[in-house]
Amino acid sequence: MRISELAAETDVPVATIKYYLREKLLPEGERTSATQAVYGPAHVERLRLIRALADSGVGIAASRRVITALDDPPANPSHLLGMAHTAVSPPVDAALDLTAAAALISRWGWQPESCDPQQVAGVARALGTLDRAGFTVPETTMDAYLAGIRRMVEAEIDAIPTTSSDAAVRYVVLGTVLVEPLLLALRRVAEELVSGERFGDAGS
Repeated sequence: MRISELAAETDVPVATIKYYLREKLLPEGERTSATQAVYGPAHVERLRLIRALADSGVGIAASRRVITALDDPPANPSHLLGMAHTAVSPPVDAALDLTAAAALISRWGWQPESCDPQQVAGVARALGTLDRAGFTVPETTMDAYLAGIRRMVEAEIDAIPTTSSDAAVRYVVLGTVLVEPLLLALRRVAEELVSGERFGDAGS
């Protein structure tokens, strides 16, 4: 298909497709002349991925890292997961105090030094935001968070496809990037439902 047909198929403007081509997010089409190229199903799939990343708030640089992970994945699923996390996580600030984050991770019975520093830093930043707001998560609530997250992650890891490396890559990378907004939305829905069950409908 021509670039105009690709744009129509994916609902992505031609100008945006050309931008993705310039940024090397989208592979070049097959040249039919000096100024013309044709595109296939792989381009449609890649464009949909790029748009999904963009809709999830992932920037161009991080999208490029995600796509690199998809195109050249490590063999070890654990390393793949780390690559996916690294691709969409901000760099570590050397001045960031990781003490509280390390203590929280230790409550899982894990060694913080075994974790990716970027992810420990993410916990530290979140805890710092809570602290600056003067908000403390009760210990029982935090324990429930940790237990629930552990069960959720075990289910996710158990579902990683093992029959195809390509399928495993897509599951891990896209699950890492695209599922987090869903989890947040579901948490908010559940809060409304459980609150209504617990306290009743204030409007009734």
